[in-house]
Amino acid sequence: MATAQAKIRKGRKFDQVVEGAREVFLRDGFEGASVDDIAREAGVSKATLYSYFPDKRLLFMEVATRQCKEQARASIEQIDNSRPPQEVLSRVAHQFLGFIYSEMGQRIFRICVAEADRFPQLGQEFYHSGPMIMRAAMVDYLQQAAGRGELNITDFDLAADQFAELCKADLWPKLVFGIIRSVTEDEKARVIDGAVTTFLSRYGADLAAFKQV
Repeated sequence: MATAQAKIRKGRKFDQVVEGAREVFLRDGFEGASVDDIAREAGVSKATLYSYFPDKRLLFMEVATRQCKEQARASIEQIDNSRPPQEVLSRVAHQFLGFIYSEMGQRIFRICVAEADRFPQLGQEFYHSGPMIMRAAMVDYLQQAAGRGELNITDFDLAADQFAELCKADLWPKLVFGIIRSVTEDEKARVIDGAVTTFLSRYGADLAAFKQV
């Protein structure tokens, strides 16, 4: 199949339709979301909705990838390439976990997993719209920090992926499996501190130099 975006027609009420669909998908999931409910939430006719998105799958892809792009943009804003690793990694982790711990982040993740068999392209669209962009920004920062002698890394792609996985430790799988329903700021800080400390213990050229003043 060609890319989803190739089948979408933009128009004056395009954003209105996407925002309405976002509310319905997050509330009801992909299967439970009806075109009637989406049109009603968006304040448009079904004819208008179909003129933009002839397939509900395309509309869901637009909602999910748009949300992921916004998350990537917000995370990249936390990266100041001139600052030391402990500061930057901590800020990135706070932004990243703020999204994946949120109700919206959890619902989008569950919907993507639930619908993976129905349309596997969704995962590719989702990854390229956000995680891949964020990963590239992290790799760029790690390379610059290593160039300043602050980090000792040879495989930058792997290091970026490892930091993301360290940030998911403990609380994220518990949220995914419904063991817990929410996360406190203290719990989040514990995970972030552990992720940054573990990462710098492995890759820090001089851990003492990264302590905040």
